[in-house]
Amino acid sequence: MTLSFFDQFMSPLYLGIPLIALALTLPWLLWPAPSARWLNNRLLTLQGWFINRFTYQLFMPLNQGGHKWAMILTSLMLFLISVNMLGLLPYTFTPTTQLSMNMGFAVPLWLATVLIGLRNQPTAALGHLLPEGTPVPLIPVLIIIETISLFIRPLALGVRLTANLTAGHLLIQLIATAAFVLLPLMPTVAILTGTVLFLLTILEIAVAMIQAYVFVLLLSLYLQENV
Repeated sequence: MTLSFFDQFMSPLYLGIPLIALALTLPWLLWPAPSARWLNNRLLTLQGWFINRFTYQLFMPLNQGGHKWAMILTSLMLFLISVNMLGLLPYTFTPTTQLSMNMGFAVPLWLATVLIGLRNQPTAALGHLLPEGTPVPLIPVLIIIETISLFIRPLALGVRLTANLTAGHLLIQLIATAAFVLLPLMPTVAILTGTVLFLLTILEIAVAMIQAYVFVLLLSLYLQENV
C-alpha cells in the first residue's frame, strides 16, 4: 500500500492519544540549564554566547519599552529552532508544519503588539493606517488597504513558516523516494540523486534556522512600530 507524502505531517498517535504535546516539550530537554559553578563547560558557554548575541541583535533597534519582550521572544526563537531542527531527523514529527500551531503563536503575539501600540501611543498607532501627505480622494481607499495589510500580518507569519517547512520536507521525501527507486535500476543516477539529497538536507537545516529567526524578527519589527 502506497502512503501519501502528506502522512508525515499528520500528528502522531499512540493508542489513540495525540503525541504532539511530547513533540513540543521534548526539544526543551536538549538545552542544558545553566549551573551555579563559576566556570561553565563549552556547551553552556556556546549556548550563552548564542543567546546573548541573538538578543542583542534583535533588540538593538528597539527602545527601552520593547526590551521587556526579550525573554519571550528569545525563548520563542530557541523553541522554534529546536522543533524545526529535530523535525529533520528520521521517525520524528515537526509540529511547526501545522498551520494551526503557527497561527497560535502568531496571532496572540501580533495582537499584543497592536494593543500595546493602541494603549501607549494611540495617535501614532492609528497614524500607520494613513501615510502622511496622502491626497484627500485616496484617504478612504488607503485606510482600507492599510487595515487589511495590518490584519494579514499574523496570517503571513503563520503561512510563511508552515509553507517553507512543508515544502522542504516534501522535497526531501520526493528525492529520497526517487533515490531508493533508482538504486537497483540505475546506481550511478541514484548516487547523484543521493548527493542532491544530502545538499538539500543541508539547505533545509539552514532554512529551519532562518525561518525561526525570521518569525521572531518580524514580530520584533511589529513591536518596534508600537513601542
